[in-house]
Amino acid sequence: MHYFLIAGEASGDLHAAQLIGALRDTDPEARFTFLGGDLMAAAAGTQPLIHYRDMAFMGFSEVLRHLPAVLGNLRTAKKALADARPDAFIPVDYPSFNLKVARTAADSGIPVYYYISPKLWAWKSWRVKTIRRDVRRMLSIFPFEPQWYAERGFHADYVGNPSVAEIDAALAAVPAREEFLQRHSLRDRPIIALLPGSRRGEIRANLPVMEAAARRFPQYRAVVAGAPGLSDSHYSELTQLPVVRDATTALLRHARAALVTSGTATLEAALAAVPQVVCYRSNGSKLTYDIMRRILKVSHVSLPNIIAGHTIVPEMLLHMCTPALVAEQLTPLLRDGTPERRAQLEGYEAMRATLGTSDAAAAAARIIVSDLA
Repeated sequence: MHYFLIAGEASGDLHAAQLIGALRDTDPEARFTFLGGDLMAAAAGTQPLIHYRDMAFMGFSEVLRHLPAVLGNLRTAKKALADARPDAFIPVDYPSFNLKVARTAADSGIPVYYYISPKLWAWKSWRVKTIRRDVRRMLSIFPFEPQWYAERGFHADYVGNPSVAEIDAALAAVPAREEFLQRHSLRDRPIIALLPGSRRGEIRANLPVMEAAARRFPQYRAVVAGAPGLSDSHYSELTQLPVVRDATTALLRHARAALVTSGTATLEAALAAVPQVVCYRSNGSKLTYDIMRRILKVSHVSLPNIIAGHTIVPEMLLHMCTPALVAEQLTPLLRDGTPERRAQLEGYEAMRATLGTSDAAAAAARIIVSDLA
């Protein structure tokens, strides 16, 4: 069968690549057309129609500045879908874009299998009407989502969380500390990992704050996890800190603690058992913070806290995301035996148990292929 997928950012590229591999295992005749990244290309054996680095725009103002490109990408996706006439359309998160393409697919009689639900339980819950209209099956990666959908008249399947298997596999392949340091030309000092995000806008907003906070601990070496698809020049304009490529999990494993921009990376750090402070700067306005608190339907924004249902990791958002306040939260995480460090590590273990051990990509592939059959 022919599958059409869209992933609009780095984490989606990783999850979609795993799903492509699982679909190949389940359906030996599988063919793929997609918008996404290099990992999807390697799994599918073909290049993306559009690379996600040309799609990953964050926030209203950035989308507005790049509106011609966004609309052009949308036209390309809809035309490619119409021309390909695939057996299934599989959007991967990225809802503002993917739900528009899903409407085109549904109107054309192409079944839509949504892998990784939009976080409607956090905001824009009205989109559930669009989901009910256009999506055939919702393949959820958080255990509380099926109940949320059921309360709104729609069935969702919890397939497991893909990050669990992905991080465990990556951890198993991490080189020894000496080899990691030598490979990336790093001196043997304790490391604070900086994960400022995968989009240009969020990196520009968060990396300077993270660096300034980390420099308050001169006995540590701050190291940046480079995002796939972004050039070295993008980072050199913002920092002189070392940037490691294609080694985020190894960086986390060998770090004492991490500063992480809110998003999938917070879950990855938790699964790697690395104490962290969650950062999200944006424009840093308290007014924006107050507006956000009114819009959001959840009490937390980072995935470890949302999954656990209570605070595991500190969230330094907007006007609270300053070097001084971030450093204050980081201080106890760098020392052994502190209540803060111990509480995070224990919270991570409970969060893992909640997520379970199901292979999300394999479970999703079985549902899709069985349903199509």
